[in-house]
Amino acid sequence: MKIALLAPSLAAHDAVGTDVLEMAAALRRAGHEVRLYADHSQGVIESVHAPATLERWLGPRDLAIYHYSIGWPRVEAQLAALNCRRVLRYHNVTPPEFFQGWSREHVRSCAAGRASLASLAAAGFDLALACSAYNLAELVQAGLPPERGRVLAPFHRCEALLDQAADGALLDRYGDGRRNVLMLGRVAPNKGHAALFDAFACYSRHYAGDARLLVVGKHDRRLARYSRHLRERCAALGIADQVHFLDNIDDARLKACWLVADALLMLSEHEGFCVPLVEAMALGVPVVARDRTAIGETLGRAGLLWQESDPRLYAASLARLVRDADAAETLRLAGRARYREHFAPRVLAAQLHTALADFA
Repeated sequence: MKIALLAPSLAAHDAVGTDVLEMAAALRRAGHEVRLYADHSQGVIESVHAPATLERWLGPRDLAIYHYSIGWPRVEAQLAALNCRRVLRYHNVTPPEFFQGWSREHVRSCAAGRASLASLAAAGFDLALACSAYNLAELVQAGLPPERGRVLAPFHRCEALLDQAADGALLDRYGDGRRNVLMLGRVAPNKGHAALFDAFACYSRHYAGDARLLVVGKHDRRLARYSRHLRERCAALGIADQVHFLDNIDDARLKACWLVADALLMLSEHEGFCVPLVEAMALGVPVVARDRTAIGETLGRAGLLWQESDPRLYAASLARLVRDADAAETLRLAGRARYREHFAPRVLAAQLHTALADFA
């Protein structure tokens, strides 16, 4: 079977791009002929085709899988007219209110993306593959017939990260015996940085005065004012020297960050899945997280998960992981077990093939 995977843009190392590329690899291993379609691509070594050529390649028994995380009206209209089977892959769209006061462009694009959910849910896709039950509930609320929805966690690069050699310079810099708290995710207003800094400041003040917070994530030039605000907030809290922003790092430096991390602290306010939690589980890094949107669903019982917002609670949780080695090891083991059972590539590939079995 020919299968087209579509996304407005493909970047080799972001969550959506990784899901597309690893899904393509899994489908090819199963014997399908797969092509990628996008308007733009970055860091993708295989051919990426123009969506305008889609109709000439796909036949009635073939399949188009549309990865949706932002609106793509031109191609959505094209998809509706295709004479083939169609699957909607829903990654979630960040609610626009998170960007109010920071970026009008993000407000417009996110509002348009959220507004399109109802039309997509009712567009007659043969199947919808949501990255989480949280995402699937959004689609059903928007009008998707529940029997057409399935949950499939996103494909990832954890196995490659496990095999990746770590950057020696970064290991030397941060592997000096001081406590390192890690936050991984793009620098955007929905990621909960204000709560993150409040919790870390409390942890530093009461438990570990020389601790560091490694904030690993890509800065968006369109959110430059938000990035400046974060640095100003760190200065106001007296933690500017302890917070290290690591922007757009390569795999070797990312692996080093995981190796020196004592814990992942995830206080994001909106996640459609949250791949960094899976990376933490795979690499055996204990997690302290706030139960928002899909975070609790992804993490399960493999971390310290709280619904409260009190920074003192998160500071105390971090301190417990340092004080109680047995508790930290229990979380590491639980995370690795959850990764093997729910998120290992062979598990995701099997679930994908089962979901697409009716199209064979």
